[in-house]
Amino acid sequence: MGTIGNAWLHIRRSPYQALAAVSVMMLTFLVGGIFLLLSVGSERLLNYFEQKPQILVFFKDTKKTEDVKKLEETLKQNEKVASVHFVSKTEAFEENKKNYKNNPLVLEMVPTDILPTSLEVSAKKIEYLPELAQLLKKESDIEEFVFPEDVVQLLITWTTTIRTIGLLVVIFLGATSMLTVMTVISMKIALKREEIEILKLVGASPGYIRMPFLVEGMTYGFLGALIGWGINSGILYFETPLLQSVFSGVPLLPAPPLFYLEFAVGMLAVGVGLGFMASLIAIGRYLR
Repeated sequence: MGTIGNAWLHIRRSPYQALAAVSVMMLTFLVGGIFLLLSVGSERLLNYFEQKPQILVFFKDTKKTEDVKKLEETLKQNEKVASVHFVSKTEAFEENKKNYKNNPLVLEMVPTDILPTSLEVSAKKIEYLPELAQLLKKESDIEEFVFPEDVVQLLITWTTTIRTIGLLVVIFLGATSMLTVMTVISMKIALKREEIEILKLVGASPGYIRMPFLVEGMTYGFLGALIGWGINSGILYFETPLLQSVFSGVPLLPAPPLFYLEFAVGMLAVGVGLGFMASLIAIGRYLR
């Protein structure tokens, strides 16, 4: 019987132990996958927000256009600024026409000269926004200053919290999974002690004896990761319409097929790796 056949025989002879190992692995990848999806989603949301003008500064008519242009050039030289866009009165009026093209009454009430000149500022990283906001607030002749500080802080806190909690939970569950697989493999080795001794006496190589246990551990990891990926992918796929309505206008979903493939390959590789390491440790301790 080959290596895979021996490993499958090990699993069939103790189905409850195998079920326990796969269940713990599945729970690890289910929870880990959820935190990974939340982390990726938060990161993309931040990236989307970073690409938009995050600070809008409207100037009074007393502010000369030359001074606004000079401020624009100064900001462009700041290493923390991604882009600066100067919006003249005419440009603002044209934008207003686009926004209210179906409401001519509003356009009649808002002539070109009433709209202020403004600067639209984007930061390279969202963490830089509070500092840039404080810098711009010091400018004179500001009519209105738009900076969604609460939203920015909420996004930063949310992303950091997800990453921290997710990492701690995944480390804990990963360690628990490895201990479970190690325990199962160790019990299998103990039950097959006599059979192993006979194989040694007839000249079986150490690799031949150990390989079925390694394959068994990798199988637990593979199955646990596969089930965890399947549940996560199902939740993401079926909840996409709801999430799209919540994040309307944000190009976050639907996830492309390549993402599901990369997600699967990553989880399966980690699952097989965890199972391999757990089996290797158990073999090293109990099969000398």
